[in-house]
This record gives sequence, C-alpha cells and structure tokens, in this order.
Amino acid sequence: MRKKIIFTSVILILLSAAAFIIFSGTSNKKVYIASSVQRGPFEVLVYSSGQLEAQSSENIVVPEILRNRNVRIYEIKITDLIEEGTVVDSGDYVASLDHKTVEEVLVNAQEDLEQALNNFDDAKMDSNLTLSNYRDIIINAKEEVEEMQIILDESVYESPAVIRKAEMDLEKAKRKLKQETSAYVLRERQAVSKVERSYMELKLRQERVDLLLQVYNSLKIKAPKSGMVIYGRDRTREKIKVGSTVSPWMPIIATLPDLSSMHSLTYVNEIDISKVKTNQKVSIGIDALPEKVLDGEVISVANIGQPMPKSDAKVFEVKIKVKGDVSDLKPAMTTSNIIQTDLFKDTLFIASETVFKNDSLQYVFLDLNGVISKQIVDLGEENENFVLIRKGLNENDKILFSPPENEEDLAFQGMDIYKEIKERKLKEEKESKKSENGNLISSKTNVSGGESSKN
Repeated sequence: MRKKIIFTSVILILLSAAAFIIFSGTSNKKVYIASSVQRGPFEVLVYSSGQLEAQSSENIVVPEILRNRNVRIYEIKITDLIEEGTVVDSGDYVASLDHKTVEEVLVNAQEDLEQALNNFDDAKMDSNLTLSNYRDIIINAKEEVEEMQIILDESVYESPAVIRKAEMDLEKAKRKLKQETSAYVLRERQAVSKVERSYMELKLRQERVDLLLQVYNSLKIKAPKSGMVIYGRDRTREKIKVGSTVSPWMPIIATLPDLSSMHSLTYVNEIDISKVKTNQKVSIGIDALPEKVLDGEVISVANIGQPMPKSDAKVFEVKIKVKGDVSDLKPAMTTSNIIQTDLFKDTLFIASETVFKNDSLQYVFLDLNGVISKQIVDLGEENENFVLIRKGLNENDKILFSPPENEEDLAFQGMDIYKEIKERKLKEEKESKKSENGNLISSKTNVSGGESSKN
C-alpha cells in the first residue's frame, strides 16, 4: 500500500511537469518545471536502521563472587571467547577472564596475610611478656607487705614513734599491692584486646585470600543453559570481544537468546523522536533477506537521549516488536525500519522541493494561468518527499520547482494565512508557558506541604 501511494504520487508529479513543459513549448516565455497539488492518502514515515535482538535471553555474566566487596577487583579483561553463533549446552565453556589480574591481587593479599600472622604472633608474645613482668611486680608487692607486717610485729616493744612508722610502712605496702593488682586487671584486658584485634585482622586477611582463590578458580565462564552464544555489548554499544573489559557493574559477556520472539533495536534522531509513539505500525525489512518484509509495532521509546559515538548528535532508543514468522531470523541481523507515525486518508499535499522559506514565511510559486505569485502556505506533517497542505492551495493548483526570474518583483499573496499561523504559534507558546508555570507551582506546593508536615 505504501509503495503504491509513493509510486502514484511520483508519477502524478512527473506527468504534471511533463504536461506543463509540452503545453508551454509553443511560447517564447521561459519554461519552468511545475507540479500539481495532489489529493489522496498521505503517510508520515520515520526511517531508521536497526539490529535484531531476542526479546528475552539468558545472560552469561562475570562470576557472582566478583561482586563481593572484599574482592576489590573493579574490572577484568576477557582473554578468550568462543566464536559468536556457537550453539552450546548447559555447562559448556564460553570464555576466560584474565588470571593475571587476580594473581597480582592474590599475591598482595597473601603478603598482607603473612604480615597479619606475624603481627598476631608478636601480639601474643608481647602480651605474655608484659603480663609476666606485672605478675612479678605483684609478687614483690605481696612480699613487701609480709615484710612490713613482720617489722610491725617485732616493734611491739619499741617506742610509739617506731611502732607508728612500722604501721605506716605496712599501710603503704598494702596500698601499693592493691594498686598493682587493679592495674594488672586493666593491663590484662588491654593485652587480650590487642591479641583479639590481631586475630580478627588475621582472620579477615585469611578470608580474603580464600575468597581470591575462589575467584581465581571461577574465571572460566560456562553456559548456564543451552542456546546460541551472542556477544554482549560494552558501555559504548560496541560488541564484546577478546580484550574487552567487564566488571561487576557491566557484567554481561554474552547472551543466550530466545529465538522464538524477536525485536529490532533502533535509534531515532532527536528531530524525529517526537513523532514516534508506542503501538505505531512498522514495516521491517531484513537486509540479509531482501525478499522478506515483516510487520512490526513500536513497544518502547526512550525518554532520555544518548550521544552518538564520535558525534554531537543525540539519538533515542526505540524497540520494535517483530511480528510474523521469525524462524529464519538471527540476532544482530540489520533491519530497515519504516515507522508509520501518522496516516491521513484524504488530504492535500505537494512535493517538498516546491516549498521556499525566508525568516518568517513559508511559500510556493503559484502559477494561475501563466500569472505567477508568491503564495503563503500553512504546512502540516511531512515525509521524505511530500508535505501536507493545511491552507493556501487547492487541488490541481500548479506550483513551480524553482523561482522565476522576476522573483523579487512578485508580491506575497495570503497574508491572512501568515497572521493565522502567527496567532496560532503565540497561543501555543502561551499555553506552553502556562503549563510550565502550573507544573512549577505544583512542585513548590508539594515541597511546602512536605515541609509543613515535617514541622
């Protein structure tokens, strides 16, 4: 249907142009190529190329153990990868990750473990030696108390002053014994705590070494189920290959797609993305199978754009569900997508090349029985070759593809149309600003309400 519409429109334009040339052949005037205003169905189309992907798939990812925060390996290279398209069974080998990266980290962890073991041994020896010395001090303090007690007992026949001094010495010795005994309890706690901290550090170092050994033994990646291996993509949308870097945050190495349901992943430029909506119909061509054309439907449109590689332009991701028989389709096949964003069953339209513009006007060169004028037009939607006419022209009006020689002398016709367009744009701008202000007020009200509720 679409090809028929385009073919018919082009034939009509060519016939109009040919008729105009033949009709004007007997005149001495300069001949201009002209076209006619056509009436009929009008499609608004967006063209994009894409790539087939399975709608659902099982991901082959880096080992889950790499996500452990104690591993501290933030990215790792792929050193080997089986050929894309290989059909594997569950448990079959798929890829290898860089063992050297883990070996370097493991060696450092083992050195840390050895240091922690030495620190633990030192802490135990220091504790034993320190506590042994303090136990000797307590024994000496006890003996001093006993000695002072003997002196006091023997001074029973001495003068009161001698007896008093002996009593004071005994009290002093007892206080010292009590102090040393209390201090020993604190020092023992400190020593035990120091040994425990050293042991905990040793345990953590040992656990990390054990963890890294597990990581080292998990670097050969195997398929979680049977299927066809399709390489994943990195953050720049480039396909994963040997030498690519993966990480716990970008973990996908490859996928095992469900080939019974496919979609085309495409990117639409920021100029056309406003036209694209979900549920729109799509015609999908397969570059590898030129004879195959499938129906499709837009199932998702990204809200946020992303820059194209090596370009300042932004594109938006669009997913298109492929309908019909997909048994002969393969992931990564290139698709040519034609998205029907609008359809007018009966409307006026003209060739895009017949429209001219200046700073504020859009107009055509209208030829009415040999009298040429600049006719202001109100345009609507457009597609690759044609643009819809809202106002300013009638069916079968003849318009020129190029300006006449006396272009500068021609007056504009249809200034009332220009005023209508201007008023419409001003109204749209006001409504847009009103909507923006309403959203801003609503946002402020919500914030204020939130604060009030807190108060």
